[in-house]
Amino acid sequence: MNNLREVEVVVIGAGQAGLAAAHHLRRTGFEPERDFVVLDHAPAAGGAWQFRWPSLTYGKVHGMHALPGMELTGADPARPSSEVVAEYFDAYERAFDLRVRRPVDVRAVREGADGRLLVETSDGTWSPRALINATGTWDRPFWPRYPGQETFRGRQLHTARYPGPEAFAGLRVVVVGGGASGTQHLLELAPYAARTTWVTRRPPVFREGPFDEGAGRAAVALVEERVRQGLPPQSVVSVTGLPLNDAVRQGLADGVLDRLPMFDRITPDGVEWDDGRRVAADVILWATGFRAAIDHLAPLRLREPGGGIRVEGTRALADPRIHLVGYGPSASTIGANRAGRAAVRDIRRLLAEEPVAA
Repeated sequence: MNNLREVEVVVIGAGQAGLAAAHHLRRTGFEPERDFVVLDHAPAAGGAWQFRWPSLTYGKVHGMHALPGMELTGADPARPSSEVVAEYFDAYERAFDLRVRRPVDVRAVREGADGRLLVETSDGTWSPRALINATGTWDRPFWPRYPGQETFRGRQLHTARYPGPEAFAGLRVVVVGGGASGTQHLLELAPYAARTTWVTRRPPVFREGPFDEGAGRAAVALVEERVRQGLPPQSVVSVTGLPLNDAVRQGLADGVLDRLPMFDRITPDGVEWDDGRRVAADVILWATGFRAAIDHLAPLRLREPGGGIRVEGTRALADPRIHLVGYGPSASTIGANRAGRAAVRDIRRLLAEEPVAA
């Protein structure tokens, strides 16, 4: 096997969760490049943030939690979040000397010899005793399938490729999805588009009042239970509802956030329902979320019949060498920080024991 390198831990991904895990490895005595390595397939620092649309300014970001050991201060709320967070992550990597390797594509993680794993990448193969997977969801945008979708003559795109509202000037846009991205897109598009139409599978739930610590714990517990059962995780946002802020209230009053039930089919010129309703469209914007980017773990056969990986804390129950951070209940920025610390604590215990093949 060419270019096989042994380390104690491989961290896959250098977003919030991966950097938090790398930080805790470093501060508990693991040396980068000697004891652990961080592999990131993005072209630069910033995780998924670097790909966000320009109109998502830092002031519009909800709940961006600082990485452990270094606050993000003095950021201009009018600057694109993609720039602010990318610069912050880059400074963080340099401040803690994390030596992230990029761009490196991880192709597969397999069983190795003597209880080790094999991490096959575009930069050779690594042989760790434990793995922290922090690959997030950005690389797996979810596109629902509806009859007639391939016949649509207009443009279809996902939130992951949203260029900003100016690109939709004078166009009739159907926005699909009841999450935060869908409502943000609608509010941005309204002054530019000829017409917007909002469709969702379920009626949106708007949340009044502050989202306190108790509500946050309850929401995380719901997501955590799904993961414990081996089901694909839902986002924390999906169980918290949409915050009813001033912009959303105005959107409701103006009719911009006037939601329709999900259409039944797509036509060459738009969308239609079984009751005969039709809406003409130039663009269908799918704000339909993302799925966990974990296909590279497939050779380890961690998935349960329900489609997810059963996780206790951050540890995959099928293989205690594998930790998933930023997965399910730890997908929020504060959750990712805590998960990184918990994963490192468990891995230290694991490595202190005699290695046993899984």
